[in-house]
Amino acid sequence: MNNSSEQLIGKNPRIEAVDALRGFAVMAIVLVHNLEHFIFPVYPADSPGWLNTLDQGVFNVVFTLFAGKAYAIFALLFGFTFYIQSHNLKRRGEDFGCRFLWRLVLLAGFATLNAAFFPAGDVLLLFVIAGLVLFFTRNWSDGAILAAAVVFLLQPVEWYHCVAALLDPAHRLPDLGVDEMYARVAEYTKAGNFGDFILGNVTLGQKASLLWAVNAGRFVQTAGLFLLGFYIGRKQLFAATEKNLRFWVKTLIVSAIAFAPLYTLRELVMDNGAVVGQTAGTALDMWQKLAFTLVLVASFILLYQRRKFSAAVAGLRFYGRMSLTNYLSQSVIGAFVYFPFGLYLAPRCGYTASLLVGILVFLLQVRFCKWNISGINGLGSEPINSLPVSAAGFRCRFSFRFSSRFPLPAAKQNPRRR
Repeated sequence: MNNSSEQLIGKNPRIEAVDALRGFAVMAIVLVHNLEHFIFPVYPADSPGWLNTLDQGVFNVVFTLFAGKAYAIFALLFGFTFYIQSHNLKRRGEDFGCRFLWRLVLLAGFATLNAAFFPAGDVLLLFVIAGLVLFFTRNWSDGAILAAAVVFLLQPVEWYHCVAALLDPAHRLPDLGVDEMYARVAEYTKAGNFGDFILGNVTLGQKASLLWAVNAGRFVQTAGLFLLGFYIGRKQLFAATEKNLRFWVKTLIVSAIAFAPLYTLRELVMDNGAVVGQTAGTALDMWQKLAFTLVLVASFILLYQRRKFSAAVAGLRFYGRMSLTNYLSQSVIGAFVYFPFGLYLAPRCGYTASLLVGILVFLLQVRFCKWNISGINGLGSEPINSLPVSAAGFRCRFSFRFSSRFPLPAAKQNPRRR
């Protein structure tokens, strides 16, 4: 790390563009989750033709822009935040490793809380497991971290199964029983028993969510995104310097050019047999989403340098600084709005109405964030930070800033397409 990088960290402990980008990712996750009814595929049975057309247009636009990309930004910034936290401790001559493991334990607790209201849709536990890669690589060189990130993002598991299927037509992917699990989750959710809903979500629901992530290639991709975010932090690429802005311009151009052929290849491969379609198709799907994610990130970073844009999205900075609170609360709100034990608006809300609900939730959350961070309530930060969860002499400040969360547009019957 050179002296200029040290000075950047010291002079600007918070990078506003990163807070806003994190807020953008959580906002996009909230909108996608509302369109999905939080993995509860119940929609109006009879709608006018014009509304069906509008609903399909809303679905296509939101999922094309955000599904699988918002989660990726979330994961990227998880790795970046790990760098900030570890770097700050290293400057004091301390190792962040054990403290990070403790934070992962606490994050597992919040994952359980989130899963209780989000049937088979939680991503935080995936972050806990994939986060271990950051612990083991925290002292690696920059080159080694970048190389490991590239290996994970190449989706090696999917390519192994693809090659195995090409060499041996009898090769089959392991059946993890994900569809059956989601069917059982849908049954107890529709039944409307709150106790069964909570118990099922934190047991069967979490298992289904993790195994779905295995099938979708999310485990290795998440690890790769963590490492890529860690590398971006090491290289100070979010700092607003001329050199970095040129880097993001190049990233935008290369990613935009790569997206179209990757998307086309994925469409072609998906039709080429069951095993090949599920393996090479999944890998290409992850790649085209990654390319589009980098388009979004680069565009946001570059636009944020313009005063009008940064002023227009100023609310996202507050929203991003309280991302964990917002991520957890959107699951609770969504469960109350859409599920049978609450208002049960799922049968009355198509994609357009659900988008409006999501926008309303987002605006209310932004309002709360501004009030909270302004210090009126005496907290001035994540409300979760005020919980008695500190240990080993440090305050548990959950700046993991989620997702952290979220694959392809799908029909209404598909229980899981984030």
